[in-house]
Amino acid sequence: MPHVTNLLTSALLVLLAGSACAATPSAAPEALKPLLMTLNERLNIGDLVALTKWDSGKPIQDSPREAQVIANARTLAAERKLDAEDVAQLIAAQMEANKLVQYGLLAQWQAAGVAPDTARPDLGKQIRPRLDELQSRLLQQYADFAPYRRDPNCSSWLAEARKGLAQDALHELALMRSTGELCVRAAR
Repeated sequence: MPHVTNLLTSALLVLLAGSACAATPSAAPEALKPLLMTLNERLNIGDLVALTKWDSGKPIQDSPREAQVIANARTLAAERKLDAEDVAQLIAAQMEANKLVQYGLLAQWQAAGVAPDTARPDLGKQIRPRLDELQSRLLQQYADFAPYRRDPNCSSWLAEARKGLAQDALHELALMRSTGELCVRAAR
């Protein structure tokens, strides 16, 4: 009987060890980090956009510009053999996240009665060209990450990789929004 007990114990330990290994998620793909760094960089530019909106009094929502950016992204998607609808959703998520930053900052500044006293780059001549350049880089990095979007570990990778990346709670929330379209759950 002790021999059977030892065999059962050994079998149980092997099963537990195997399930522990299976429960350990695979490492995040190398393509994730540069993609998140670019998304975060794009969000941080939202601070500058918010300053220009504060100064000009213009609304944050700019539907014609958003439509133009999405149309451009669809064109770039086709050139890179990416699904145009997926790319449109990705870029729309970036714009929504950026607006989240802008609304949050404007609310803070309105409550304080003042915006930061920092240099204001020109929205049309300096900020938008930078955003356009980031979009091109973002699409290349998205293409590199695309094979991993359906991986069951994708959401875990994102949650782990986002830790400590954002500068504050507002930007962290916006970063979560900006990455909301990256992982695709399998249909049940």
